[in-house]
This record gives sequence, structure tokens and C-alpha cells, in this order.
Amino acid sequence: MSFGFPWGLLALGALVPLVAAYFLRRKQKPVVVSALFLWRTPRPRAEAGPRFERFTREASLLLEALAVVAAALFLADVRLGEDARTRHLVLVVDGSLSLSARGADGRPVLEKVRAEAARRVEEEKATSVTVLASGTVPRVLAGPEAEPSRALAALESFRALGADHDVAPTLLWAQELAGPGRRVHFLTDAPPAEGVAVPAAVRWTALGAPRDNVALVSTWRRDEGSTATVTLRVARFGTGPEETEVRAVARPGPGAKEGTERRERVRLPEEGAATLRFTFENAGDVEVSLPPDALPEDGEARLPPAPERRVRVALAEGLDAQARSALERFLAVSPGVEQGPGEGALVVGPRGSDARVTVGAGGAVRTFVGPFFAEKGHPLLDDVQLGGVRWAAGAEPPPGRALMTAGTVVLLSEAEGQVHLNVDLSRSNVQRTPAWPVLLGNLLREVRRSQEGFPRRQLSLGESLAVVTRPGSRYTLEGPEGTRPLFGAGALSLPPPAVPGRYTLERDGEPVDAVEVLPLDARESDLRGRGEGDRPAQAAGSDEAGGAAPGRARWPLLVLLAALLADFHLTRRTEVK
Repeated sequence: MSFGFPWGLLALGALVPLVAAYFLRRKQKPVVVSALFLWRTPRPRAEAGPRFERFTREASLLLEALAVVAAALFLADVRLGEDARTRHLVLVVDGSLSLSARGADGRPVLEKVRAEAARRVEEEKATSVTVLASGTVPRVLAGPEAEPSRALAALESFRALGADHDVAPTLLWAQELAGPGRRVHFLTDAPPAEGVAVPAAVRWTALGAPRDNVALVSTWRRDEGSTATVTLRVARFGTGPEETEVRAVARPGPGAKEGTERRERVRLPEEGAATLRFTFENAGDVEVSLPPDALPEDGEARLPPAPERRVRVALAEGLDAQARSALERFLAVSPGVEQGPGEGALVVGPRGSDARVTVGAGGAVRTFVGPFFAEKGHPLLDDVQLGGVRWAAGAEPPPGRALMTAGTVVLLSEAEGQVHLNVDLSRSNVQRTPAWPVLLGNLLREVRRSQEGFPRRQLSLGESLAVVTRPGSRYTLEGPEGTRPLFGAGALSLPPPAVPGRYTLERDGEPVDAVEVLPLDARESDLRGRGEGDRPAQAAGSDEAGGAAPGRARWPLLVLLAALLADFHLTRRTEVK
């Protein structure tokens, strides 16, 4: 049994005065008669004054009580058996940033989506509602099968700030939650593109409108010493203004008493983007903004300090003079490098040592001028060009997996976190070619990536969140959507954050590092293809679970009518002849 309108059960309160009327007797005047044989049913004289006494018309009371109960059940929209099944409505809301765009009336598309969702709930007379938000990682906003009021309240607090994504996984998930033969309602801001396969049970409703827009499509900040360099790319989508003003405000950083503000007008090309660059001294967070337009969210960015991670390098004893000299020359000109022993230092040692990087040749030495064969795609060999290189290597192969070879000789290998260079620098010229600093630079880059925290301090929407953790510690990620624990140790790749904002990595409750996710996505900033439309579901479907009949049940009215007729038949007989 279920009730479509539980407030109707308040009608049961009528039973109280009904029962009281049958117990409460009124004061009556004495009546003098000559004899009692004229009365069909002699009754005892009513005593004076109101009092409670046992009632003598039980059948009439029961019939009238039954009529009150039947009326209350009808008002409460009672359902039994098949009629008791609920109407389950499944709504999918597009979580893309473009739903935050304003129309010509200044009203965001998301506000129209909320109003349409409320109308659908009322129109379908839904008793339970499930609301999903599409995204790179779909999520449940309400439900499964939440009360309509709770579902609509969750939708009111939802903010559409996600990256461009494929909605098919969310729609398929929604179909599973709805069940076979049921419709799914998808609310977005653009009709389905040509060639997009829409599931047959999905009703696709677009509530957007084409708009011109100017947006930041990428931002980048790099700090070297006390100087912060901010690089911006601004693009125009549509026939908007040919130029715009870019405002950059640097908040005070260490050693600065006040911030700095820069404004610059930039001409926007019809295709592509304009590039700007600002420099600030001793800057904290840098806030970049464009004049408000159809989508203000993609015209704002907050860039925290992003200094290059420092790496400590220690040269172990036993390195030959040529190797030590070549390494010292490189480290002397490398930014963000500190030399000397210390905690977490990258140790470079001779062949056969337990150093992180070993340099040296073993066995008979041969010189190679090519061809060299390198493992394609390995990060240590990015942009390493070996043309014109003379490489002298030992016949004894270093341990581990070969990364670069010359014939049958292994020149570079990797084993359990160690890198081995099979090279005799006294007979080679590799240290005097561009391949040497590029190779060592790649090595330092990988060391920086393996440090605790976020390898990158700024991300755009839709980018996976890379983080490095240490074993034996408890880590949590705190962001705009709350705090969640992180499991695993080492280099982790987390799903793209659902909303932009600052995310902080905490180890055992203490902040370790932070990353800023920026609301930038060129595909979401292009509003020219948005529009309105309603594509009905292609397959016959229903939002009713079990196909319950519409309207209120009629049987309580039949019971009510039968009880009233029976009571009338029982009480119509007179008590006198």
C-alpha cells in the first residue's frame, strides 16, 4: 500500500467527533404518557444532564466510520497491489561549463534546466526522481529514487562547470537505473550533433541559444626566482568585439608590500588566439580577467605561484675525472638544482655502485658512431638527437632493461629505479653535443615528477590530476566538493576534477601541495552551436514503474457510497407505529 497524497489521511480526524456523538447524550425534558404499550420499543427514561453511556446503535456507527475511512483513503490517493507501484523519473543534466552561459535575457541556461526539470516532475506525476550529472566522470546528484522535493533541491545547488565530454556513458547508466522500457530525460543546451547515436529511450531536450563569446583558452605561470611570468591566450568565438581588455592583478607575495595591476588591450583575430605575456616581481596569486560576456566563468583565472621544483644532486666518490667534470658543468647552469648531499638527493656514482644514476664502462671499450637504436616514447629519451655523436661503451652490459643500444651493446638501461649509462667520456664526444644536456635534463624532469605533491600546479578542465604520494602516510585531497582520501603510493593518476578551483594535498592532516584547476575549455567557450530543440524518445516508454493506472483509485468511493446507503437503510425505520 502507498499514498500519493498522504495529507489526505488527516480526514480520519472526523472519527473523533463521530464516536463522541454516539457516547454523548443530550439533556431531554420528561414526557408524561398514559401507557407504554403504544411504543414499539420501550426505552428507559433519559436521565437529566449530558453524560457518556454505552451506545446502542453499533451497526450505524461502524457504517459511518467506514464511510469516513473510505473518504480519507480516496483523498490520500491510496494504491494497492499493482496500483501501489511508483512513478520513477530519471533526469540527466548536462554538467558542461556551457550550461552556465547567459542568454540574451541574462538568464543562465542552467536556470532554464531547473525549471524544465520541475515541470517534468509535475507533468509526469513522479513519486521518485533520480538526477544524474554528465561529465568526464558521471555522478549522482539525487537518488537513486529520491523524493521529488529532495531531487529538485539537489538540482538547485548544482553548478555546471565541467569540461567537454561524451554524454553516452551517462545516458547508458541512466537507462540502467530507469529499467527496461522506461524513458530517460536529458536536459542540455544543444541538439545532438549529426552522427551522434542517441539511445532510443532518451528524450533529448536542448534549452540553449547561440551566443558570441570571448574567452581565455589557456593560461600559464612560471616563477624563476622572484620573477613570475604569466602567459595568456585569448580567443574570440563568433562576431564579437575585435579587441578586448585584459586585466591582470598580482597579489602581494613574499617581500612585496602591495600588489601590481596591469591592463592591456589586445586585438582578437578571426581564427586562432592572441597571446599576451605579463611579468611581476614578488607576486603572490595572479588574477586574470576579461570583461563579462555570455560566459563570464571562462574569462577569469587565478594562478598561484608555480616555482620550479628544486632538485638536489650529489656526486659520489669514485667517478672518473671526465665524468665528474661533465656533470658539474651541466649542474652549474641548470635552474632549480642544488649540489651536495642531503635528504632525497639524486646520487650519481660510478659503475657498479648503488647510486640512482651510474656512469662508466665495463670491459673492453668500443666506440660507436651509429646507428643508435632507442626505445621510442620513453621519457628519458625525449628529443635526444644522436646525430654526430661518438659514443664509447664497454662490452659488459649494464643491468636492467635496455633503453638505447648500438648493435648488440647496451648504451643506456634502467633497472628498479636506477639508470645506468654505459659510457667512457674520455673517449666520447657525447658530453659536447646537445644530446648530453637534453638527456640529463630529461633525467632531472623525471626526478621532479617523482617528488611528493603535484607535478603541475595549474590544470585546465578535463585534465587528469597527477599526484605523487609517499608510502606509509595517510593522504587526503581537499577541494571545492569536499575531502576524499587517496589510496596507493607513488605516482597516482586521479580522474579529472568535476569542478574548477583549488585542490590541496594533505599528508596526515598537514597541507603538502596545491593545484589550481582553471575553468578553461575552448570547446565549451564556443557557444555558436548551441540552440533549442526537443527530440522525443524513439522507443515507446513510460515513467511509471509497473504501468500503474493514472488517476486516483475509485474503489474507496464505492465503499463510501455503499456505507452511506447501508446506514440510511438501517436508520430510516421509525421507532413508533
